[in-house]
Amino acid sequence: MRSTELVQWFRQSTPYVNMHRGKTFVIMLDGDTIACPNFINIISDISLLHSLGIKLVIVFGARFQINDLLQEHQLETHYHKNIRITDPRTLELVKQAVGKLNYDITSRLSLRLPHSPVINVVSSNFILAQPIGVDDGVDYMLSGKIRRIDTDNIKQQLERDSIVLLGPIAPSVTGETFNLPFEEVATQVAIKLKAEKLIGFSPTQGILNERQETISDLLPQDAAMHLQELIEKDQYHSSQARFLQAAIDVCRAGVKRSHLLSYVEDGSLLQELFTRDGVGTQLSMESSEEIRIATVADIPGLLELIHPLEQQGILVKRSREQLEMEIANYTIIDRDGVIIACAALNRYPAENMAEMACVAVHPDYRNSSRGDILLEAIQKRAREAHIAKLFVLTTRTVHWFQERGFRLADVADLPQYKRENYNYQRRSKILIQDLDAEI
Repeated sequence: MRSTELVQWFRQSTPYVNMHRGKTFVIMLDGDTIACPNFINIISDISLLHSLGIKLVIVFGARFQINDLLQEHQLETHYHKNIRITDPRTLELVKQAVGKLNYDITSRLSLRLPHSPVINVVSSNFILAQPIGVDDGVDYMLSGKIRRIDTDNIKQQLERDSIVLLGPIAPSVTGETFNLPFEEVATQVAIKLKAEKLIGFSPTQGILNERQETISDLLPQDAAMHLQELIEKDQYHSSQARFLQAAIDVCRAGVKRSHLLSYVEDGSLLQELFTRDGVGTQLSMESSEEIRIATVADIPGLLELIHPLEQQGILVKRSREQLEMEIANYTIIDRDGVIIACAALNRYPAENMAEMACVAVHPDYRNSSRGDILLEAIQKRAREAHIAKLFVLTTRTVHWFQERGFRLADVADLPQYKRENYNYQRRSKILIQDLDAEI
């Protein structure tokens, strides 16, 4: 990374560092993720998150390692409704695999740079289990489900700046040990702690579409369709399916966002959390982008967006004071607290006309649909105000507006105030669109 790219990345990441500090993230690490050579880098990035003040609960699985041990001991495994049936012999191997991973993860989290504080990793009996029992005549034996989660104790450890590490086995009140689905542990812990995020890993960079491209955003109903497709392909135990099951449940229970990232590609975790667009798949009840009316608090972000365009002569310069007076005229697209597009609606009631002014889209999003989204929002505001005609003055985007129903016009067609103040040196093109005034 060149020095200029590094500086730009730091500047772009700052809002997200502030946004995430003090929040609780639940991170799912399945056995495939832990077995990947890139896992040591993932652990380093998790340590970095901790150093930035993020409260972390790590929930790990061991299916990959358990299956290896079962094969090594020539033992078969059986499932019922996608849950492993755990007999006493299998449970011993489960304990062996889970115990080793617990110590391995703890030791890797303890790696530190000189003069860096040691991370306190806490594993305890935060979870009590109970047997699943018998279902359809099938005895699950020592496969269990969650009976209780000691959320108060977990929160105390997080407040003490510890990382909480949870595995897929837990004791019961009768002193037995049960094998739990690790995605169930992650789901219930995230819900009980009211976590800000659930994060998981898979071989691919999130969920892919038919063209093998990452789907950036998913709603729960769409995620459920992808999960069903995986189940129909007999891939319920894949990393993607287990994450989707957990993410759908936590999302509907109030956890704001879940993220699925590649455990193969180095740096995926940091890119997802500290850049505007991320790299993986995000699942939430609503889009990460919000279209809304601007407030005074948005002025610094607006200035940052429009200043480069003013310097290039694309936009007329506006002072901070002018923005403050006209702030209610602005419609913005807010992506995770960063303004990526804006447009103002300036009204001229005497002529029943309005201007779409100060149209700006961040360079990273100019080849997207944000311009159309802004235009639709401005048209809607104008119609709600019973405006008959919408006009724009532009030097660069004449064809774009013509393609969307605007027609070229003359200075004489402008409202009186705009006619008297028209800048003949800029020679802006005038385009007008007739609006249906009915709401």
